[in-house]
Amino acid sequence: MNVERAIRIMAGSFVLVSLALGVEASPLFVSKHFLWFTAFVGANLLQSGFTGFCPAEKAMERLGLPHGDSRR
Repeated sequence: MNVERAIRIMAGSFVLVSLALGVEASPLFVSKHFLWFTAFVGANLLQSGFTGFCPAEKAMERLGLPHGDSRR
């Protein structure tokens, strides 16, 4: 696994979990305030696309995950 793939997995998981917890039609509904977390993840993805800075990327680098395609 590499940093780029781990970030995609993490962001997608955060969005799906926060939607499951924040949408009233969900059987896992807790509070509509979980939708703020969905918005935060989306805003972070947007700003990292423009600036190239991603806090999660820095954390994963410190954990030792490599950059690039690790399937080769």
